[in-house]
This record gives sequence, C-alpha cells and structure tokens, in this order.
Amino acid sequence: MLNKRIGLASMNLNQIELLRVLQDTNLNLSKAADKMHIVQSAVSRQLQLFEAELGSPLFERQGKKLIGMTTLGRRIMEEVSVIHCAKTNIQQIAADYLDSHHGILHLATTHTQAKYFLPIPIQRFRKKYPGVKIYMLQSSPEQLIDQLHSRKADIAICTEKVDQETDLIIEFCYQWHHALVVPQQHPLSTGEVSLERLAAFSILTYSPGFTGRSNIEAAFKQAGIELDITLAAADTDVIKTYVRLGMGVGLIARIAYDPIIDKDLVVRDLSHLIPSSRTKIAHLKHNYLPLYSQHFIDELLIAAKEIEC
Repeated sequence: MLNKRIGLASMNLNQIELLRVLQDTNLNLSKAADKMHIVQSAVSRQLQLFEAELGSPLFERQGKKLIGMTTLGRRIMEEVSVIHCAKTNIQQIAADYLDSHHGILHLATTHTQAKYFLPIPIQRFRKKYPGVKIYMLQSSPEQLIDQLHSRKADIAICTEKVDQETDLIIEFCYQWHHALVVPQQHPLSTGEVSLERLAAFSILTYSPGFTGRSNIEAAFKQAGIELDITLAAADTDVIKTYVRLGMGVGLIARIAYDPIIDKDLVVRDLSHLIPSSRTKIAHLKHNYLPLYSQHFIDELLIAAKEIEC
C-alpha cells in the first residue's frame, strides 16, 4: 500500500491532461500526440507509466490501438473532468483579476435570438467593454447544451431544452408569444383567429426543438385538432419567405416580426391560443464566469424587461 501511495505522488497534470485529450480525440493516439505537441511514442509511454502507478489498465487495447476504457478508466475520467474544470477556472480567475475588461465571450444561441433579441444588449455591452470580443455560435438547442459542456460556449441563450439539464444555472430572460403572419388580403388577415381556422390552412413554422415549437404542438393537441405542418425551418426568415410565396400561414415568434421589413405581411396575435414561451440564459454551474460575462447577463436582463414592457 505504501509503495502505491508513493507511486501516485509522481502523477502529474500532463498525464491527467493526456487522458482528457484522448477522450476528446476518441482515443486516437496520433491525434492526441499532435494536440499535446509530443510524439506518439511519448503518449504511449506516459499512459504506461500512469497505468503502472495506478496498478490497473485504464484502456482496453487491440494491439497498440486503444478501443475503449475499462471500468476504472471511466470512473477516473469523471475526476479528470473535474480537474480540468478547476484548472480552467483558475486560469479564468487569474486573467479576470489582472484585467477584467479584455477577453473573449462565447455565446451559443439560435437564429431567432441572434437576430431579433441580441443586437441591442450586445451593442450596449460593446460600448462598456470594447476590449471584449464576442464569438457567436448558432445551432439547435441540443447543440447549444453540448457547446456549454465542451466549453465551446460560456453562455447559452434559447427557449427549448436548457431547463431539462441539472448541471446548469438558468435565469429566465423574457417571456414571449407566437404570432400569425399572412399575406395582405389573406382570409386570416381579418376576423377572429382560432385554432380551428388556422387548421384549415397549411402551416409553416419552426422545426421541432426550436423557438417554442413544443408549445404550438401542445395547444393543438389539447384542442384535439390535427396540426398540419407542411414546412418547418429553424430560421424565421425562411418561414416568412414561404408565407410570401403563398405556401401557407406562418406561426412565428412575435419578436421576429419587423413592422418595416415585414410591412407586406399582416401579423395577428396568438397569445390567447398558444401558451407563452420563455427565453432562458444558461451556463454551467461549476464554470467560473469572468466579470464581463456577468455584466453581459445583466445587459440581457435589462433588454428583456424592456421587451416585456
């Protein structure tokens, strides 16, 4: 037991980092070596030393190729993730202490948020923090969550999915409703709007998982009305384009209707038919957020209050 304890004392951060890199590269020794800026033989040697210290293999092998992790390896990898998080946090804390007005803010969001909600808070933030670069990643809600976990994004802003995660800090940003958009002179441009009237036309709206699609489905299901969606897209502008072509009626986020650009379309409120949705701000519980990131969240919440007013 004493020998094993002495052996473990020689464990170093490079070996722990190597395990993380191997996981990121799907156990590819060559790619891991490139990322670590060492030769492949050195990677193999470090793994052998590490496993010798632990007294048990961490990887299943087929010849020299790594094909999977052992039970011990999977358990240790959980701790490696914790160590990597702490290492990154230490670097962030130190950088924030030395200069809290410079850095990079990675935002993960959807098209609707990026185009219709974020411009004003980003503009205000940039005036206060001109030294902070903003990198925006646009993708599906599921991918946004993955980007948080992989540290490709610091903050995610979206409506769907994030509240299903247990390792995120979530703040409600703003509440919004869906709206109907139709061409001028369309039968639904006047008169009372009901789910029954909507169901008489082909519906164009968001893809599953985007921009409150689940609330649209829930409203029709609860009313016992079949929802006929002939075109679904993640991008509101795509939906409006096909509405203009006469392919159907559009159900979009109300915030995505621009009274100037979309003046050729009639917008009708659907708040009495479809439950409201809430856009959320999310970030990992154990990730340190620099001061400028916290101030950016403040700007989001200020802009959210202005929208709801």
